[in-house]
Amino acid sequence: MTWFAGLESIVKLEEPLAPRTWFHIGGAAQFFVEPQSPEQLTEVVRRCRQEQVSLRVLGDGANLLVDDAGVKGVVVHLSGEVFQRALFADGLLEVGAGRDMPRLVLHCVHEGWAGLECLTGIPGTVGGCVRMNAGGRFGDVGSVVESVEVMDNDGAIFTRTRDDLVFGYRSTNITSKLILGATFRVNEDDPHRILRQVKEIWIYKKNSQPLGHPNAGCIFKNPRGLSAGALIDQAGMKGHRIGGAYVAQKHANFILADPGTRASDVLKLINCIREAVYNKFEMYLELELEVW
Repeated sequence: MTWFAGLESIVKLEEPLAPRTWFHIGGAAQFFVEPQSPEQLTEVVRRCRQEQVSLRVLGDGANLLVDDAGVKGVVVHLSGEVFQRALFADGLLEVGAGRDMPRLVLHCVHEGWAGLECLTGIPGTVGGCVRMNAGGRFGDVGSVVESVEVMDNDGAIFTRTRDDLVFGYRSTNITSKLILGATFRVNEDDPHRILRQVKEIWIYKKNSQPLGHPNAGCIFKNPRGLSAGALIDQAGMKGHRIGGAYVAQKHANFILADPGTRASDVLKLINCIREAVYNKFEMYLELELEVW
């Protein structure tokens, strides 16, 4: 296949994806592409459309389960320096979509920029966090977004401002497949005060979530006014295991994966959880996890 002629320096064939996900599970990407500039990304998008090749975007792999057989088509990873930028001016923080969110939060603490503390302990890249309006009990990213830079299926770049954006529970109205960056409203503040708040949030999450073991964060969205974790617990699924995948004892909305776990183990366990919750509460849990 010669669709990537001239782009060989940024394309890898049959690139394993398991090491690039928090689950450490799954097969390879047929084509793994790491554009170093918006221009290169535009060219990749245009060629994918011309050749009718599917395109997916991989951030930090924090909310993702990749099939054991891998994925066909192109997987784009925004590793270029321009996609890692973080520039502050006049209360606005402009950040590239490939920037790691946990590191960005710590960077803000160091620089004395307040506003992103609510994202403490939430993994993923800026693009992924904006896409799903990542957050939790302390707030969500949508509350501080001023604008989002996106690319359409033709490779054209444009900006969507706050007036044009709608952020819901783990969702946005952004339909463009590619988010290139975002601008956040932050305030200059005392780094020590920001650090105290970050530490308080981190301690809470450390005590309530199974950190430090391969997982993909919360598997299911919370039904309105309810906790998915509590429903799973009350359905008797804590500790339930299929293969190397099992429901966490500390927080039932987390699935943990032992070494050697297969994606099929996780998917079977997800179906078992859904069935158990539905049988007890007649309620169908919606996935927060993205499955490739």
